[in-house]
Amino acid sequence: MSPQQARWLPVLSLSTAMLLWASSFIALKIAFTGYDPMLVIWGRMLVGSFCFLFLIGKLRSIVYRPGDGKYLLFMAICEPCIYFIFEAKALQLTSASQAGLITAMLPLLVAFGAKVFLKETVTRQTMTGFAVAITGTCWLSLAADSSADAPQPLLGNFLEFMAMVAAAGYTLSLKHLSARYSPFFLTAVQCWVGAVFFALFLASPETNLPREFHPLPALAVFYLGSFVTLGAYLLFNYGVSMIPASQASAYVNLIPVIAVVLGFIVLGERFTLAQYFASMLVLFGVYLSQRRPRPL
Repeated sequence: MSPQQARWLPVLSLSTAMLLWASSFIALKIAFTGYDPMLVIWGRMLVGSFCFLFLIGKLRSIVYRPGDGKYLLFMAICEPCIYFIFEAKALQLTSASQAGLITAMLPLLVAFGAKVFLKETVTRQTMTGFAVAITGTCWLSLAADSSADAPQPLLGNFLEFMAMVAAAGYTLSLKHLSARYSPFFLTAVQCWVGAVFFALFLASPETNLPREFHPLPALAVFYLGSFVTLGAYLLFNYGVSMIPASQASAYVNLIPVIAVVLGFIVLGERFTLAQYFASMLVLFGVYLSQRRPRPL
């Protein structure tokens, strides 16, 4: 791989992963109109796990290292297990745009965690870029029109923040494991553990099992399981394996911008002039956090 490819492949992988993750907010909203949230998350994990069965030959060369089981389990428990429980409930209580706003907290959580646990260096320029991007995401959310789909936004936003805490634990453990295991294997572990974990919720009396088939919500579940769970996590895991975790997490700030654009295209949501400027601020913040300092 040439130096230029080594520089741009993680950027392309992480950017595409953010596009897919941003689309998941809309897909989840659609899926929840027809099916119970826990059933949606289980179906999503099941589709992803099924896709890996066709690619299981790629896992035969994996060499397990003793002692890594606790890290693999912690990674999978953080995400998808804990993360999706909080996010599914959050999206029932708050809007997709406000949930997207909370994702801007993830880079800061990962940056501080990487500094403490992984001993990564976090520069002032990176922290400044984070601050600019977070300011942009706050502006983006405040500029959005209020929605009837957010009955309890304060509680919903808090639950989304807790999802980001779980995502930070996932990202840090992923970075630790990516030095020894391929992104393909780590993504497969997430899908299989998630499918088993969320299957337990099907026996709960609080889970409403479907009595009829809903085509569009079912298609949304398939999209979430194949393109988002499989595709986005593969791309993100690859990106994290190539660059520091604190830099990779900065791309999460693209999610609110992409979510607003997709909301405008797919759902016909209003896109104001203020949101255009806020989106540019987010993009600039991500660029600033990634730009290499010029030598003096």
